Amino acid sequence: MLLYRVMVVRIMGLDPGLATLGFGIIECQTGEAGGGSLFSVIDFGAIQTEAHQPLGDRLQTIYADLHTLLEQWQPDLVGVEKLFFYRMGNTIAVAQARGVLVLVLAQRHLPIFELTPAQIKQALTGYGNAKKYQVQEAVARELNLQAIPKPDDAADALAIALATWFDHDRVSDLI
Repeated sequence: MLLYRVMVVRIMGLDPGLATLGFGIIECQTGEAGGGSLFSVIDFGAIQTEAHQPLGDRLQTIYADLHTLLEQWQPDLVGVEKLFFYRMGNTIAVAQARGVLVLVLAQRHLPIFELTPAQIKQALTGYGNAKKYQVQEAVARELNLQAIPKPDDAADALAIALATWFDHDRVSDLI
């Protein structure tokens, strides 16, 4: 009789942003007879803040909404895209939102798995300079979705969650 060790891991992917913070939650199961992994989408979407609101209010919205999502979905670990920008004004705003995100994850004692945009593209398409639509198509294909998730930030977050799972060695060290 063959025995298989089944492992189920719930991963949240986060695409940091001040106006729109994408999130995606997947559940990954491995250890089946075929040796492959099964993925299922749990939820995806975006935390949005209004541009006319004071910065502190926007960061507070991200803080509260992220706590709510974490409480609801109870991920085992979280994949987060590393910052990579070329416009300084946008970088500072996203960095502030990312700081809140890291704070919330630290308060919940959740392991954080950081990936660069090139690592995410490489993991999903095999090419570190893939175009955005190629990554989105790979997300839909890997998760057996009929369409590319919307908004784009949510599709990006699901890509981050998948890329996190694909790095099995580092994931097993975190959980």
